[in-house]
Amino acid sequence: MVSDSGERHRQILDLARQQHGVSVEALARHFAVSVQTIRKDLNQLCEARQLTRVHGGARLPSGVENLEYEARRRIAAEAKQAIGQAAARLIPNDASLFINIGTTTEAVSQALLDHAGLLVVTNNINVANRMRVYPRFEVVIAGGVVRPSDGAVVGEAAAGFFSQFKVDYAVIGASALDQEGALLDFDYREVKVAQAIIANARHVILVADQGKFSRTAPVRIARIDQIGSFVTDHCPSLAFRQLCQAAGVALIETGPLPD
Repeated sequence: MVSDSGERHRQILDLARQQHGVSVEALARHFAVSVQTIRKDLNQLCEARQLTRVHGGARLPSGVENLEYEARRRIAAEAKQAIGQAAARLIPNDASLFINIGTTTEAVSQALLDHAGLLVVTNNINVANRMRVYPRFEVVIAGGVVRPSDGAVVGEAAAGFFSQFKVDYAVIGASALDQEGALLDFDYREVKVAQAIIANARHVILVADQGKFSRTAPVRIARIDQIGSFVTDHCPSLAFRQLCQAAGVALIETGPLPD
């Protein structure tokens, strides 16, 4: 039994991501609490826009409604940490790199803190704030419109800024991945920046947890064959695996694999 409501909320969000939705009755049995307690939990999560109510339960928001940034940080947090560490191992000391906006790309920046001699160019204010205090890094931040929800610098000015560089590595995320190998996002302004990042890096590393395969988003960033390495906790799609293999994309899974 999970007695702490905050921990129960975190686990409910994890279950919703894994199962594409949760039911009141199943959650009550899972946590050994009353149906009324679960309804209260779901109401609170929906008020916070972390879930959307459906008949008999709730699901993750979909379509063009992206999750609030802090809520996204909490979803699959352990998986993102492992992904970040695996991606950081692909990047040597004294390299130049782009880091795009996203909670998983932020996990990569955290894992890079034991590196040295990095030139980091980013449109992610959170990444810049984390890395700027270390004198062994040179941090350059893009100019442009700052999106208040997550601290992303987006728009044509930011895209043009990245076009001035040619770096060794790029670390990018995506809001959704589809069976046809498309990387998708919600904000066309952010997509313009991501496309400039991809075009001006020698090796592109996509970082995304398996939950991105169960989400949809309306704007195409790129195709998987434009990526060099894909780091994830698990790739549940056989079709996507085959696309990676055909395109020579290194698929790195941090596991553990599902039962």
